[in-house]
Amino acid sequence: MRESQINVSVLLDDQKVPQSIRWNATDSTHDEPQQAKAIMLSFWDGSEKTAFRIDLWTKDMKMDEMADFYYQTMVTMGDTLMRSTGKMELVKDLKKFASAFHDKFAGILEDDKLK
Repeated sequence: MRESQINVSVLLDDQKVPQSIRWNATDSTHDEPQQAKAIMLSFWDGSEKTAFRIDLWTKDMKMDEMADFYYQTMVTMGDTLMRSTGKMELVKDLKKFASAFHDKFAGILEDDKLK
């Protein structure tokens, strides 16, 4: 058995708002830590039946990037759901919702620009 590690480093400002997020992993193809503007990390506690989450984003992350980040996260959650359960109908529903959510988010951003 072999152990793999994922490391996340967050630089905070005086108000504890993330300035930068960097990550690296022992199995990564990158030698240097990678920059990220946001992270969503979830852990499942099977005995308590609860999820523990860490959601962080830097203050320079733009709204359109957040829309794309949520969309891509939901789509990849669908891919993971397919691999873990094989329930294609649920995967289709999740991806359909992700697409509708992204379209609505983009529409809201467009409306905000017109104001």
